[in-house]
Amino acid sequence: MTVPHPLHLPNPPNPPGPPSRAMRTSDLIRFARDAALGSPLRTSLLVLAISIGVAAVVTLTALGDGARQYVLREFSSLGTNLLIVMPGRSSTGGFNPANAITSTPRDLTLNDAQSLLRSPAISRVAPLAIGNTEIGIGGKLRETIVLGTTAEYTRIRSLEIAQGRFLAASEWGQGQAEVVIGSTIRRELFGAEPALGRLVRIGGWRYRVVGVFAPSGNSLGTNTDEVVVIPVSLAQSMLNSNTLFRIFIEAKSRESIEAARTQALDIIKQRHEGEADVTVITQDAVLQTFDRVLTALTLGVAGISAISLVVSGILVMNVMLVSVVQRTAEIGLLKALGATRRNIELAFLTEAGILSIAGGFLGYVLGLLGAALIRDMYPNFPAFPPDWAVLAALGTAMVSGILFGVAPARNAAGLDPVAALAKH
Repeated sequence: MTVPHPLHLPNPPNPPGPPSRAMRTSDLIRFARDAALGSPLRTSLLVLAISIGVAAVVTLTALGDGARQYVLREFSSLGTNLLIVMPGRSSTGGFNPANAITSTPRDLTLNDAQSLLRSPAISRVAPLAIGNTEIGIGGKLRETIVLGTTAEYTRIRSLEIAQGRFLAASEWGQGQAEVVIGSTIRRELFGAEPALGRLVRIGGWRYRVVGVFAPSGNSLGTNTDEVVVIPVSLAQSMLNSNTLFRIFIEAKSRESIEAARTQALDIIKQRHEGEADVTVITQDAVLQTFDRVLTALTLGVAGISAISLVVSGILVMNVMLVSVVQRTAEIGLLKALGATRRNIELAFLTEAGILSIAGGFLGYVLGLLGAALIRDMYPNFPAFPPDWAVLAALGTAMVSGILFGVAPARNAAGLDPVAALAKH
């Protein structure tokens, strides 16, 4: 039997180290939970920082989107298929001194408004004169806005009459001495007494009340509850002016709005000696402009608010880096028991994720409470956070928390177990 030379003996195998064991998902969550609960003050500050950012996004986007919805709703309430003719030309060509000297916009007149009825794309026209005056009865007197118009005004504006009727149809150059009053004026002047058929004095003229508007509140700066409406010819005589403030037009259909706008411009241009010195705005154009502007504003506010979430993520990183130093011995013990580098990284990332999720949902609740407070203070303001803003806020909170948790996780995973245990 041949005995091997001692120099030729095989090298003995290395002694087995601690078995490597992957941490289960439940272990990771339990580790992150215990770490968070072990430092309640640190955890509370982190969750609060994240929640403030999310709450800011939710509340401010609710405010911005609520403003957009409010403006669109208010302008839509003006009527359907609506066009408005305004004196003066809207131009983006810059200021021209020659135009300022030689070209003066003409006033709109009743004849201008009547001429628009020649357009085949226009179904109704209502001229509008406006001014301030006083209305009184039986010693009661108050300031009011007087509107001069025709019988078509309520049809174009979709206004409701609560009592009586609107102005009678008549020639535009004539008109009966009758008035339709707002609900607030009816209450202040007549109280519980009936208003229909009573005579009131408006600007020194006597008018008979034939109707009362249904309460409607503000509509783009004009409160229908606090106005009085009389025939346009009488309003011009009272205000000592032959000009019109606006001309309201109703197109025959939505498809004919653009044709109505073009034809209205052409008709006025012919009457004003070839000068296009009026502006015709369409309801759709104004709605689209408001929608774009307020949507951009909401996005800008959301972006500014989201910066606080990035700051919160940096705070998560700094606090967790300090946590790694404080838990060096614990990390060393885990690695000595077989936890891999990947296990340690996942453990710290799970903790960062849990903190981010908790802060995100707390911020979501706080944001909803803030939006509800706005709606409670301003009932007509639809301050509801859009879904995209909520999802973006929660997603940004979680991503920033996990992203900024990568560095502390790698630092913890890179610790030497022997050196870490030596600090115990």
